[in-house]
Amino acid sequence: MNNVIALHNIHANVRASFNFEEKTPQIDRTAYIHPLAAVIGNVHLGKRVMVAPAASVRGDEGQPIWVSDDVNIQDCVVLHALETHANGELVREAVVEVDGEFYGVYISERVSLAHQSQVHGPAFVGADTFVGMQALVFRATVGKNCVIEPKALVMGVNVPDNRYVPAGALITTQEAADNLPTISEAYPLKGLNKAVVNVNTELALGYRKQDNVIHLAA
Repeated sequence: MNNVIALHNIHANVRASFNFEEKTPQIDRTAYIHPLAAVIGNVHLGKRVMVAPAASVRGDEGQPIWVSDDVNIQDCVVLHALETHANGELVREAVVEVDGEFYGVYISERVSLAHQSQVHGPAFVGADTFVGMQALVFRATVGKNCVIEPKALVMGVNVPDNRYVPAGALITTQEAADNLPTISEAYPLKGLNKAVVNVNTELALGYRKQDNVIHLAA
């Protein structure tokens, strides 16, 4: 008999010295996860979330990872976090606090995480923000209505609301973050995130419907 390894892309984490509990992802029924993506452990996916091929949302080391409604996690995106617990105790510097709760990563409503971007906790991304292709957010908070342009690095800072990070910029001091340009009506990417969210929420719902039809046919 051949040895067969079953590939399951959505499953609980394993218990470890830094994580005593096994938790299975909590996924809204309207979210869509492509079969070639992975969602593991202590993860919440909200309504109409789109998880594209080769994306990894892994709530096993740093956790929980919270993804709010209408978020799109595009191809090859990584959501992960540093150890949030040690010997059963919360590592305070490894989490972000939202409404009195602690998270390894928190992604707010209507955020776009574009192809190959990474948000590595501790990290928070505010509502209606666009994180561009190959950008990295690490040990940072990003405000509402922001744009992180492609290949930018945001690390160890708090980015205020309504700012953009130019492509390729390295934002590693709070002074640099505070001096980021404000998004104006003339900013060419001002409406980008809204368009991307609209496309991907429709894709999520469409692919979910397609999956249901295929399963019924089978």
